[in-house]
Amino acid sequence: RVLDRAMEDRERGLGASGLTLADDVRDFLAARSHGDARVALGALEVAASLAGRRRERTLTLALVEESLQQKALLYDKTGEEHYNVVSAFIKSLRASDPDAAVYWLMRMLEAGEDPLFVARRMIVFAAEDVGNADPQALQVAVAAKDAFHFVGLPEGRIPLAQAATYLATAAKSNASYRAMLAATAAVKEHGALPVPLQLRNAPTPLMKGLGYGSGYRYPHDYEGGVVEQACLPDALADARFYEPTDRGAEAEIAERMRRTQAAKRSPAARGRRRDSGTERDVREDDE
Repeated sequence: RVLDRAMEDRERGLGASGLTLADDVRDFLAARSHGDARVALGALEVAASLAGRRRERTLTLALVEESLQQKALLYDKTGEEHYNVVSAFIKSLRASDPDAAVYWLMRMLEAGEDPLFVARRMIVFAAEDVGNADPQALQVAVAAKDAFHFVGLPEGRIPLAQAATYLATAAKSNASYRAMLAATAAVKEHGALPVPLQLRNAPTPLMKGLGYGSGYRYPHDYEGGVVEQACLPDALADARFYEPTDRGAEAEIAERMRRTQAAKRSPAARGRRRDSGTERDVREDDE
């Protein structure tokens, strides 16, 4: 009945197309769709498109079978093969294989996958697997999503392909992702540890009287903009969550962190601040 309505509806269906449906197609689609009207209607739509290109007037069983094969491409958005193809795409990106990445990308798009689903996966990949080794990767992935929104199909596939090849060839680091996991584990293990007094905001005289903000050292008032100061709760004083790699731009970050740590141990960072003419403890905009 769903198929018959689709064939008769002149506004939302195929009623205005002049196409007819062969008798054996109804039972075939009912069996192949397993009762899912979306599958049956999707196959009918593809078959109608094929018929239009070939100037055929009847949706035959052969035409519908071809449409199902073209629609599926061994890819079922709700089945095992869907997850297999998505997994192959992500692992190809991670393996720095742009050829495989763009192939699996097009397998998904040609099978009717939501392009924004693919864009979301690339945004997550850029942050999780590329990270600070190439900080621009996240911008590229987000820009591809925005470009697809603006352009739509079919041209919107181009920025998605560009993003996929960029991510595949970018330097890789999951250090930020691992830092997130380690910090999350610390929060779960230790609970809500108190914020050190020197880091607390003190917008009222009472809070200042309780020591909020007392001893805070404003880094810009010290040589090199670096000062030794405890920023973690006492129970986590020696914790190290972010361990940058030596790959890509993260190598520079690692070196900068080493220089910063060395500067914090210097007499200038431990001593009195320079006379900058400012008096800052905890500023109001540090809330």
